[in-house]
Amino acid sequence: MLRYASLGAERPGPYAKSVPPLPGTVDEWLAGGPRLSDLATPVLTLDRAALHANAERMAGWCAAHGVDLAPHGKTTMAPALWDLQLRHGAWGITVATPWQARIAIDAGVRRVLLANALVDPAGVRAVAAARDADPDLEVLSWVDSVDAVTAMTTAAGSPARPLAVVVELGAPGGRTGARTLAEAERVASAVVASPVLALAGVGGYEGALAHDPSEASLATVRAYLDDLAELHRRLAPSYGTDEVVVTAGGSAYFDQVVAALAGLADTRTRVVLRSGAYLVHDDGFYRGISPLARDDEQRPFRSAMHVTARVVSTPEPGLALLDAGKRDVPFDEGLPEPQRIADDLGSPSRPLTGTVTAVNDQHAFLRTEEQVRIGQVVRLGLSHPCTAFDKWRWIPVLDGTDPDPQVVELVRTFF
Repeated sequence: MLRYASLGAERPGPYAKSVPPLPGTVDEWLAGGPRLSDLATPVLTLDRAALHANAERMAGWCAAHGVDLAPHGKTTMAPALWDLQLRHGAWGITVATPWQARIAIDAGVRRVLLANALVDPAGVRAVAAARDADPDLEVLSWVDSVDAVTAMTTAAGSPARPLAVVVELGAPGGRTGARTLAEAERVASAVVASPVLALAGVGGYEGALAHDPSEASLATVRAYLDDLAELHRRLAPSYGTDEVVVTAGGSAYFDQVVAALAGLADTRTRVVLRSGAYLVHDDGFYRGISPLARDDEQRPFRSAMHVTARVVSTPEPGLALLDAGKRDVPFDEGLPEPQRIADDLGSPSRPLTGTVTAVNDQHAFLRTEEQVRIGQVVRLGLSHPCTAFDKWRWIPVLDGTDPDPQVVELVRTFF
């Protein structure tokens, strides 16, 4: 089990905003069998059954298609959930920054994929020191320019083991990454010439090139992935590690990644997906774009996260203000979706029709033609788990289908 995966001895005090101040430890509180009705609004909750179902579903899908999975840990920054993914066969954990890598290493992750350039001198030195101290620790980072190679080489000093890097291929209009195959080849040559780096593969991110499942978007993604496969073939003679990684794949187009890249896997080469949102999924962006939702023959993921908010004001007909705002819910990939309403936490609920039209710092504007009373609570479906988890330090996990399910765990985030 990863360090921080179980924090039963912790005393959150007043810092868990939805949990009442605990007089003792997390384990002592959980032993008392707390329920949803013991919490305060607004509250982000996770559904235990959905988490485990999604973890199992993705693990099975990857195994069936002959690829590995290093889920993106930045989605949750929760070692307890990383531990769940690793126990379902994940090859490693992906992170986006040197600080996130430090959290993963400290938590005990043995294979960390830093899907970004590692050029901050302090970050380079920290990764080099961690690898020198632990021969079993693997950390792979990205480079997309000769300047990045120079920066890493200068900052690394004289590590006992070369730092493993993959060359990142981008595309015009995308995010990071060398813009052409020829440029990527020049970067690879610089890596090979560096005395402290080892060329370990190729990588990229197709999700920066499209934002919907239209045929035009899928064609753009496929063309990019074909170029990534070609780059791997060109660099094959130059790889300097025993194991080679070809990595792509967010949570929107991982089926396209498998179609284009899975055939590259062999005794030396691993094809690694980095999908992160699948575990928690959502009721918005990923619900609409996930490959398992686009394919009628597939069993889709289930949203494992919801926020329940309380009606605090009904200042005019058709408008209710809820006590959840930008500090509590994501809003960058769509506003929350009203789903159900109940008289209080733990009370039986019924479907609710309406729309959240805006969020302020601490309020959501719910427009509905239904009768809504002050004090009632509304369950909200959310869009984009990456910007949901960063707003919560402790997240209750619920188990059961009872209107008042039991709290069986508190998940700690490290943002």
